[in-house]
Amino acid sequence: MEIRKADFLGSWEKTEGMPHTDMPEFAFIGRSNVGKSSLINMLTGKKGLAKTSQMPGKTQMLNLFKLNGQFQFCDLPGYGYAKTSKTQKAKFQRMIAYYLQKRPNLVCLFVLVDLRLPPQEIDMDFINDCGLNQIPIALIGTKADKIGKTAVLNHAQAIVDKLLESWEELPPFFLSSSETKDGKEDILLYIQQILETLSHA
Repeated sequence: MEIRKADFLGSWEKTEGMPHTDMPEFAFIGRSNVGKSSLINMLTGKKGLAKTSQMPGKTQMLNLFKLNGQFQFCDLPGYGYAKTSKTQKAKFQRMIAYYLQKRPNLVCLFVLVDLRLPPQEIDMDFINDCGLNQIPIALIGTKADKIGKTAVLNHAQAIVDKLLESWEELPPFFLSSSETKDGKEDILLYIQQILETLSHA
């Protein structure tokens, strides 16, 4: 799959305000500064489409993008940023929970995890909650270029082993780097497969 056209549709604080459409939607979430916006830019081939920052907590709204006039991406706020106030954290949690429960055209939530780190409890808890709530997810390990290949594989396997404590069948797990574009083709192929399945449903 090639993304030929990518348009930023806008930002919303509440799911209720977002435009309603039957267009399939893929959302991206993870801990703050895990690389959600960079990944979206890498997948679309548009460097400045999603706003990136070195400061965690940059994404604070529901940012919506239309791709090829056929499907949408939603960049969700990150979770777990320590310097965010309790009030703001609670606001983000409500925003994310409502989106995941009420967005009818959500077909896949990509949960991003930082491959530089061993399994993080906050990520494992979020992924397990998605499983319990039957939210369709896929995992994307980010920043694979920041450490050696052996460390990447070891950390990815540690994440898999940790999840197998709770999951009988794991969701798809892609390894990626926004810098080297590793994983781009595999993730886009997965998106294409979901779209083809939906079109034949």
